[in-house]
Amino acid sequence: MARANLNKDPDDVSKMFDGVANRYDFLNDLLSLGRTKAWRKVVTSIIGPKPGLKILDIAAGTGSSTRPLVDAGAEVIAIDFSSGMIEIGRKRHKDIKFVQGDALNLPFEENTFDVTTISFGLRNTSNIDLALKDSLRVTKSGGKVVIAEFSHPSNSIFRFIYLNYLMKAIPIISKKISKNPDAYVYLAESIRAWPNQVGLASKMRDAGWKSVAWQDLTFGIVAVHIGFKG
Repeated sequence: MARANLNKDPDDVSKMFDGVANRYDFLNDLLSLGRTKAWRKVVTSIIGPKPGLKILDIAAGTGSSTRPLVDAGAEVIAIDFSSGMIEIGRKRHKDIKFVQGDALNLPFEENTFDVTTISFGLRNTSNIDLALKDSLRVTKSGGKVVIAEFSHPSNSIFRFIYLNYLMKAIPIISKKISKNPDAYVYLAESIRAWPNQVGLASKMRDAGWKSVAWQDLTFGIVAVHIGFKG
Protein backbone atom coordinates (compact mmCIF):
# COMPACT_ATOMS: atom_id res chain seq x y z
CA MET A 1 0.00 0.00 0.00
CA ALA A 2 1.00 3.63 -0.48
CA ARG A 3 3.06 5.43 2.15
CA ALA A 4 3.19 9.22 2.18
CA ASN A 5 6.17 11.18 3.46
CA LEU A 6 6.62 14.70 4.80
CA ASN A 7 6.63 16.35 1.38
CA LYS A 8 2.91 15.41 1.46
CA ASP A 9 2.46 14.80 -2.24
CA PRO A 10 -1.33 14.94 -2.70
CA ASP A 11 -1.49 11.70 -4.70
CA ASP A 12 0.59 9.80 -2.15
CA VAL A 13 -1.49 11.12 0.77
CA SER A 14 -4.74 10.30 -1.00
CA LYS A 15 -3.64 6.75 -1.87
CA MET A 16 -2.40 6.19 1.66
CA PHE A 17 -5.74 7.15 3.17
CA ASP A 18 -7.58 5.09 0.55
CA GLY A 19 -5.58 2.11 1.81
CA VAL A 20 -6.43 2.55 5.50
CA ALA A 21 -9.99 3.88 5.13
CA ASN A 22 -11.82 0.76 6.26
CA ARG A 23 -10.16 0.59 9.72
CA TYR A 24 -9.03 4.20 10.07
CA ASP A 25 -11.48 5.25 12.81
CA PHE A 26 -10.94 2.06 14.83
CA LEU A 27 -7.16 2.35 14.69
CA ASN A 28 -7.24 6.03 15.64
CA ASP A 29 -9.36 5.24 18.70
CA LEU A 30 -6.99 2.44 19.67
CA LEU A 31 -3.78 4.40 19.17
CA SER A 32 -5.13 7.42 21.06
CA LEU A 33 -6.21 5.14 23.94
CA GLY A 34 -9.83 6.02 23.27
CA ARG A 35 -9.41 9.79 23.60
CA THR A 36 -10.69 10.64 20.09
CA LYS A 37 -14.33 10.46 21.20
CA ALA A 38 -13.71 12.86 24.09
CA TRP A 39 -11.80 15.25 21.83
CA ARG A 40 -14.61 15.14 19.29
CA LYS A 41 -17.17 16.12 21.95
CA VAL A 42 -15.13 19.22 22.84
CA VAL A 43 -14.75 20.21 19.18
CA THR A 44 -18.49 19.79 18.61
CA SER A 45 -19.22 21.96 21.66
CA ILE A 46 -16.92 24.71 20.39
CA ILE A 47 -18.51 24.60 16.92
CA GLY A 48 -21.96 24.84 18.47
CA PRO A 49 -23.99 23.09 15.74
CA LYS A 50 -27.70 23.91 15.55
CA PRO A 51 -30.51 23.98 12.99
CA GLY A 52 -29.92 26.59 10.31
CA LEU A 53 -26.13 26.70 10.75
CA LYS A 54 -24.17 25.92 7.57
CA ILE A 55 -20.96 24.00 8.27
CA LEU A 56 -18.20 22.70 6.01
CA ASP A 57 -16.28 19.79 7.52
CA ILE A 58 -12.96 19.73 5.66
CA ALA A 59 -10.87 16.54 5.47
CA ALA A 60 -13.88 14.81 7.02
CA GLY A 61 -12.65 11.32 6.21
CA THR A 62 -15.35 8.75 6.90
CA GLY A 63 -17.61 11.31 8.56
CA SER A 64 -16.94 10.60 12.24
CA SER A 65 -16.40 14.31 12.86
CA THR A 66 -19.44 15.20 10.76
CA ARG A 67 -21.88 12.85 12.50
CA PRO A 68 -22.47 14.88 15.69
CA LEU A 69 -22.85 18.10 13.68
CA VAL A 70 -25.58 16.57 11.53
CA ASP A 71 -27.25 15.00 14.58
CA ALA A 72 -27.50 18.47 16.15
CA GLY A 73 -29.53 19.66 13.15
CA ALA A 74 -26.90 21.72 11.33
CA GLU A 75 -26.64 21.79 7.54
CA VAL A 76 -23.29 20.10 6.94
CA ILE A 77 -21.18 19.14 3.94
CA ALA A 78 -18.32 16.68 4.47
CA ILE A 79 -15.46 17.10 2.02
CA ASP A 80 -12.37 14.91 1.67
CA PHE A 81 -9.58 14.34 -0.85
CA SER A 82 -9.64 10.54 -0.50
CA SER A 83 -12.21 8.64 -2.56
CA GLY A 84 -11.67 5.58 -0.33
CA MET A 85 -12.54 7.49 2.83
CA ILE A 86 -15.64 8.96 1.19
CA GLU A 87 -16.76 5.53 -0.04
CA ILE A 88 -16.63 4.15 3.52
CA GLY A 89 -18.29 7.30 4.86
CA ARG A 90 -21.22 7.05 2.47
CA LYS A 91 -21.82 3.44 3.49
CA ARG A 92 -21.80 4.29 7.20
CA HIS A 93 -23.67 7.59 7.04
CA LYS A 94 -26.26 7.57 4.29
CA ASP A 95 -27.76 10.88 5.45
CA ILE A 96 -24.48 12.84 5.27
CA LYS A 97 -23.61 14.74 2.09
CA PHE A 98 -20.05 13.83 1.04
CA VAL A 99 -18.11 15.73 -1.60
CA GLN A 100 -14.70 14.78 -2.96
CA GLY A 101 -12.50 17.84 -3.13
CA ASP A 102 -9.23 19.55 -2.29
CA ALA A 103 -8.78 21.63 0.88
CA LEU A 104 -6.49 23.93 -1.13
CA ASN A 105 -9.17 24.66 -3.72
CA LEU A 106 -12.58 24.19 -2.14
CA PRO A 107 -15.40 23.87 -4.72
CA PHE A 108 -17.64 26.49 -3.09
CA GLU A 109 -18.39 30.18 -3.52
CA GLU A 110 -17.07 32.87 -1.21
CA ASN A 111 -18.99 33.51 2.03
CA THR A 112 -20.95 30.25 1.91
CA PHE A 113 -20.55 28.73 5.40
CA ASP A 114 -21.12 29.96 8.94
CA VAL A 115 -18.41 27.61 10.20
CA THR A 116 -15.55 25.77 8.54
CA THR A 117 -13.87 23.04 10.56
CA ILE A 118 -11.08 20.55 10.07
CA SER A 119 -10.20 17.79 12.53
CA PHE A 120 -6.80 16.11 12.24
CA GLY A 121 -6.60 16.88 8.53
CA LEU A 122 -4.83 20.22 8.15
CA ARG A 123 -1.55 18.47 8.98
CA ASN A 124 -1.92 16.30 5.86
CA THR A 125 -2.34 19.10 3.33
CA SER A 126 0.57 19.97 1.09
CA ASN A 127 0.17 23.71 1.76
CA ILE A 128 -1.13 24.68 5.20
CA ASP A 129 -1.17 28.40 4.42
CA LEU A 130 -3.27 27.95 1.28
CA ALA A 131 -5.69 25.63 3.11
CA LEU A 132 -6.19 28.25 5.82
CA LYS A 133 -6.75 30.99 3.24
CA ASP A 134 -9.26 28.97 1.23
CA SER A 135 -11.25 28.06 4.33
CA LEU A 136 -11.37 31.79 5.08
CA ARG A 137 -12.64 32.50 1.55
CA VAL A 138 -15.66 30.20 1.86
CA THR A 139 -16.54 31.32 5.41
CA LYS A 140 -19.10 34.08 5.85
CA SER A 141 -18.12 37.42 7.39
CA GLY A 142 -18.39 37.02 11.14
CA GLY A 143 -18.10 33.25 10.80
CA LYS A 144 -15.42 31.08 12.34
CA VAL A 145 -13.01 28.25 11.76
CA VAL A 146 -12.45 25.47 14.30
CA ILE A 147 -9.31 23.37 13.86
CA ALA A 148 -8.52 20.29 15.93
CA GLU A 149 -5.02 18.97 15.44
CA PHE A 150 -2.32 17.05 17.25
CA SER A 151 0.04 19.49 18.93
CA HIS A 152 2.87 19.73 21.46
CA PRO A 153 2.42 19.05 25.18
CA SER A 154 3.42 22.09 27.20
CA ASN A 155 5.27 20.13 29.89
CA SER A 156 8.79 19.37 28.65
CA ILE A 157 9.09 15.99 30.41
CA PHE A 158 5.70 14.79 29.19
CA ARG A 159 6.46 16.15 25.71
CA PHE A 160 9.67 14.10 25.55
CA ILE A 161 7.86 10.92 26.64
CA TYR A 162 4.97 11.53 24.25
CA LEU A 163 7.08 12.23 21.17
CA ASN A 164 9.19 9.15 21.85
CA TYR A 165 5.98 7.12 22.19
CA LEU A 166 4.90 8.39 18.78
CA MET A 167 8.10 7.36 17.04
CA LYS A 168 8.62 4.04 18.82
CA ALA A 169 5.35 2.58 20.07
CA ILE A 170 2.96 3.56 17.26
CA PRO A 171 4.95 1.80 14.48
CA ILE A 172 5.21 -1.35 16.63
CA ILE A 173 1.48 -1.37 17.47
CA SER A 174 0.45 -0.60 13.90
CA LYS A 175 2.46 -3.55 12.54
CA LYS A 176 0.34 -5.86 14.67
CA ILE A 177 -3.07 -4.39 13.86
CA SER A 178 -2.82 -2.77 10.41
CA LYS A 179 -2.14 -4.04 6.91
CA ASN A 180 -0.46 -0.71 6.16
CA PRO A 181 1.74 0.08 9.19
CA ASP A 182 3.81 2.56 7.16
CA ALA A 183 0.80 4.88 7.17
CA TYR A 184 1.14 5.13 10.94
CA VAL A 185 4.87 5.80 10.68
CA TYR A 186 3.88 8.78 8.55
CA LEU A 187 1.30 9.74 11.19
CA ALA A 188 3.97 9.83 13.90
CA GLU A 189 6.44 11.72 11.72
CA SER A 190 3.87 14.31 10.67
CA ILE A 191 2.86 14.99 14.28
CA ARG A 192 6.46 15.51 15.38
CA ALA A 193 7.05 17.91 12.47
CA TRP A 194 3.86 19.92 13.11
CA PRO A 195 4.12 23.47 14.55
CA ASN A 196 3.20 24.00 18.18
CA GLN A 197 0.14 25.91 19.37
CA VAL A 198 1.73 29.33 18.97
CA GLY A 199 3.08 28.44 15.54
CA LEU A 200 -0.30 27.36 14.17
CA ALA A 201 -1.98 30.44 15.65
CA SER A 202 0.57 32.60 13.84
CA LYS A 203 -0.14 30.85 10.53
CA MET A 204 -3.87 31.41 11.04
CA ARG A 205 -3.37 35.14 11.63
CA ASP A 206 -1.14 35.38 8.55
CA ALA A 207 -3.92 33.75 6.50
CA GLY A 208 -6.36 36.46 7.63
CA TRP A 209 -8.16 34.89 10.59
CA LYS A 210 -8.89 37.25 13.50
CA SER A 211 -9.06 36.82 17.31
CA VAL A 212 -7.21 33.51 17.09
CA ALA A 213 -7.11 31.46 20.30
CA TRP A 214 -6.75 27.82 21.29
CA GLN A 215 -7.65 25.28 23.94
CA ASP A 216 -5.33 22.43 24.88
CA LEU A 217 -6.78 18.94 25.32
CA THR A 218 -5.09 16.05 27.16
CA PHE A 219 -2.13 18.17 28.29
CA GLY A 220 -1.59 19.59 24.82
CA ILE A 221 -1.48 16.35 22.85
CA VAL A 222 -4.29 17.99 20.90
CA ALA A 223 -5.10 21.68 20.54
CA VAL A 224 -8.34 23.16 19.23
CA HIS A 225 -7.73 26.50 17.50
CA ILE A 226 -10.49 28.97 16.68
CA GLY A 227 -10.43 32.05 14.47
CA PHE A 228 -12.99 34.49 13.11
CA LYS A 229 -13.52 36.15 9.75
CA GLY A 230 -13.76 39.92 10.06
